[in-house]
Amino acid sequence: MEALFDGSIGTGTLLLLAVSLLVAFGFEFVNGFHDTANAVATVIYTRALRPWTAVIVSGICNFLGVFIGGIAVAMSIISLLPVELLVASGTGAGLAMLLALLLAAILWNLGTWYFGLPASSSHTLIGAIVGVGLANSLLPGHEFGVGVNWAKAGDVGLALLISPLIGFTVAALLLLAAKKLIRDPRLYRPPVGSQPPPAWIRALLIGTCTGVSFAHGSNDGQKGVGLVMLILMGVVPAGFALNLAVSPAELQKATRAIDEVSRTVAVDAGDPERVRLHAELDELGGVLAAARELKDVPAEQRWMVRRDVLLIESTVKKLEAKAAPADKQRLKEARGDLRKLTDYAPNWVLFCVAMSLGIGTMVGWKRIVITVGEKIGKEHLTYAQGASAELVAMSTIGISAGLGLPVSTTHVLSSGVAGTMVAHGSGLQMHTVSKIASAWLLTLPVTMLLSGLLFLVFRAMLA
Repeated sequence: MEALFDGSIGTGTLLLLAVSLLVAFGFEFVNGFHDTANAVATVIYTRALRPWTAVIVSGICNFLGVFIGGIAVAMSIISLLPVELLVASGTGAGLAMLLALLLAAILWNLGTWYFGLPASSSHTLIGAIVGVGLANSLLPGHEFGVGVNWAKAGDVGLALLISPLIGFTVAALLLLAAKKLIRDPRLYRPPVGSQPPPAWIRALLIGTCTGVSFAHGSNDGQKGVGLVMLILMGVVPAGFALNLAVSPAELQKATRAIDEVSRTVAVDAGDPERVRLHAELDELGGVLAAARELKDVPAEQRWMVRRDVLLIESTVKKLEAKAAPADKQRLKEARGDLRKLTDYAPNWVLFCVAMSLGIGTMVGWKRIVITVGEKIGKEHLTYAQGASAELVAMSTIGISAGLGLPVSTTHVLSSGVAGTMVAHGSGLQMHTVSKIASAWLLTLPVTMLLSGLLFLVFRAMLA
């Protein structure tokens, strides 16, 4: 934080940074109230908690999820972005990229929220990232489509495609299993008036509500953390391009990793990629060898160090696929040691993103909650249906966060509710389901187009 106010940043740059950060925190705020329904719809419609109590509890758990959930998903999202834009010095290309994808995501989230459609913030953000990458490849000197991390996009897209199927199927099976094993008829009837559910099922519903909220924070909140860090690294590279808190021991491991890669990947004068790799390794190794701590690296060289780490990591990852098993493991470990220099987030960034998401969770929640609670199925949600959908959502999102996969909380929960309605014989309101499905199908193409157009406009303005 002190790097922002040490007098080294001009007023104009500081203003640009403030606007960019406000947009990033705004995305998390909108994400909060857009996705609140994922956690609170079932506890509200089963009368397990009063609406405002549920929303406040969800907001607190979202906050905690961001703050203590790690940064694996944040780094997964960042790796979707074109390496060329991630290593570009200066604020023009990088800020154009970030502002375009954030504004595109915010606009789509606001639009689907206004119509009460539980669309995916994950799909929205990923579509915007791919759109920026494609637009960048349209610029002179580029080849269309090159620069987008299609392999990573495919992995993430597969996770987002499978998650609704998992939500629908597993929630339906869980409800059917409950009907066989738990014979209490109260669980399979709609609530009577404001009467709360039986104590044990109420505890389960409240527990899953808090679990889904925490998992949502640790998954969706991390995306905002990654984007905020990109803004800070691009505008104030001296203070944020590297993790200056890295210990001397970790710095030594990174230096040894450079030597390991140099030994494992042979020099080949006929291979331009390997020639560039060894030049980057030599440059990075020379700078790090002269420093006992990363703070010792001159401020004007810190962005260069970050650039070399990202370029080396990207090249080595490609070479891993062709390497022998033993070499593959060594290269993977070396990449991990190098990325410790660049993959981090200060506590104040986690706190600000967590606050944005938590406060957003407490605002504007009602539109989508009504859709999830009343308009997916033809009958009122029962206690067992609510518990089944929430259990599946909580476990799926929690596992995904641990694996660094940015799956959609919205897709899992909404599909889970639909699955329990079918399993219970309640039937679905196909008009609502078709609108939700249309929004899901349109999310990627619309956000890709919108973010791409915004990127080209901002790139021209900030060039």
